[in-house]
Amino acid sequence: MTSPAFADIAFRPRALVWTAAFLALLAALLFPLIMLAARAGRDVTIWEQAGVIAVATIAVQLLRRATIREVTGRPTLGWLRELAIGMALGTALMLAPALFLAIGGWVDFRPTGTGASGLLQAVLLMAGVAIAEELLFRGVLFQRLIDAFGVWPAQLLLAGLFVLTHLGNPGMEGATKVWAGVNIFAASLLFGMAYLRTRSLALPIGLHFMANVTQGIVLGFGVSGASEPSLLAPGFLVQADWLTGGRFGLEASLPGLVAVLGLLLLVWRWRRRPLGPIAGS
Repeated sequence: MTSPAFADIAFRPRALVWTAAFLALLAALLFPLIMLAARAGRDVTIWEQAGVIAVATIAVQLLRRATIREVTGRPTLGWLRELAIGMALGTALMLAPALFLAIGGWVDFRPTGTGASGLLQAVLLMAGVAIAEELLFRGVLFQRLIDAFGVWPAQLLLAGLFVLTHLGNPGMEGATKVWAGVNIFAASLLFGMAYLRTRSLALPIGLHFMANVTQGIVLGFGVSGASEPSLLAPGFLVQADWLTGGRFGLEASLPGLVAVLGLLLLVWRWRRRPLGPIAGS
C-alpha cells in the first residue's frame, strides 16, 4: 500500500528541463561573477548572489511564460502578514532553546556593547542570506522538482542539497557535523513546509531571516559556524556541544533540533494549503 505522504509521486520529465535550465543559467551568471571578484581580490557578496539567483529565476519564468509571483507569491498585504508571522516564528525558534539552556544553568549571557552600525550591517547580511537561500532552495528549483517528482521527494532532495552547501562551514567536524547536519536537514524541511502551506516565499524568508538574526545578532551564538556582531555574548558553563551547539550555534544542539522539529510539526498541521503538485510545469 502506498503511504499517503508519498501518494503524489509521479515522474514528469518536462519539469526537469526547467530545473536544468535554471541551474545552467545560474552557472552561466555566477561563474563570470566569481572570476571578476577573484580578479578584484574579493569574495562575491551575498547580495550579489541573491541578484544572480533573482535574474536566473526571472529568466526561467519568462521562458516558461509565467510570472515571478508564481515563484514568490502574490505581493499583497497577506504576503507581508505571512512575512511578519515567519519573523515571529523564527524569533521563537531560537529563543526557546536559548531560554531552556539559560534556565538549566548551562549558558549565561552578557551584553557586548556592540555599536548600532555593526549590528545593522549584520542584519543586512542576514537579510541577504535569507532572501538568497530561500529564492534558491524554495524557488524555481524546489517548485519544478515538485512538478517532476512530487512534494516529498523534492523536500528530501532539497534538504540533502541544503546540508551539502553547509558542509564547508567553520566547525563542521566531528560530532558537530552530525548534529548540525541533522538540524540543517530538518530546517530545510521546515522552510519547505512553510512554502507549501502558503505557496509563497514570505513565510520561509521571515522564518529564515529572524532565526539567524535571533541566534546570531541578538543572542551571540554562531550562525552555521559564522560569528557576527551581536547584542549579547553567550558564556558556555558546560563542555557539551551537543547540548549548547558550541561555536557552530544552536542549530548544532539537541534543544535546537527539538525546537525545529516542534515547529515543523506545527507548520505541517497548518492546513491552509494542500500538499499537492504545483501547476504549470
